[in-house]
Amino acid sequence: MIILFLGAYGRHEYLKRTSNIVGRLQRKDMGEISGIAASRINEDLYYVHNDSGDTSRFFAILPSGQVKSIIYFKGDPRERYGVHDCEDIAVGPGPVTGKSYVYMGDIGDNYSVRNYITVYRMEEKTTWANDGTAKADDAAPIHFRYPDGPKDAETLMIDPIERLIYIISKRQDSVTVYTSPLDYKTNDTLVLTKRCRLYFPGVKLFRWITAGDISKDGEQVLVKSYIKVYYWKRRGTTPVWKTLQQKPQVLPYIQEKQGEAIGFTPDGKGYYTTSEGVYSPIYYYRIPDE
Repeated sequence: MIILFLGAYGRHEYLKRTSNIVGRLQRKDMGEISGIAASRINEDLYYVHNDSGDTSRFFAILPSGQVKSIIYFKGDPRERYGVHDCEDIAVGPGPVTGKSYVYMGDIGDNYSVRNYITVYRMEEKTTWANDGTAKADDAAPIHFRYPDGPKDAETLMIDPIERLIYIISKRQDSVTVYTSPLDYKTNDTLVLTKRCRLYFPGVKLFRWITAGDISKDGEQVLVKSYIKVYYWKRRGTTPVWKTLQQKPQVLPYIQEKQGEAIGFTPDGKGYYTTSEGVYSPIYYYRIPDE
């Protein structure tokens, strides 16, 4: 019993050294946050969004949780709220060299019945750092179908090296990794490419994959479940889907109420997480030295 206590105490102290609550979500209507991604053009700005039940919008916040802008975009008129179930957000390159884009993943499908899922691409604006309310008039949707039938997914990532959109399914015993080219024609419907399957040990519900991110330079990858954060260091230009098949490092993570959001800092030296729940804390973790 003493050994178990010391082990638990040691882990707690280790997490205290490598993590910190840096803020809290500051609006009551931010109770279903499901994704977080760092701006590439505005310092200390991060994008977060709610999942099902919210309209086609996302929030630009500081790590403290202070909201700087609410950005609205035109979604799908066939959906009651413009979107069905936005489950992750990512930032990366796009059609114009030198510009940065936000990618919103309307990819949730709890019952695996959707005919297609949609990813929206919007050019980042410097004004989002302090705009109050803004509109992304250039939201460019791309629709996807799975090659092996509908899936529920909560992980969207952008690979800046191979210029690929990554989607990882959530619920199966072994989740599946899919990709599609980053360059696409607006409103096209494409079939995703199935790349590989990944198995994460643990109790079924707790090992479900809820978020992921690729660092700005494309050299690091994070994937999280409800209770663990997995980390990979990419070797050169090895495809991310091949990198994910290597044994991951398990990084520090304090279990949240319903943690479904993770995102690298722009310098790749740390990552933020937050959870569903009104006024949820925002955690910062530094990536341990090798």
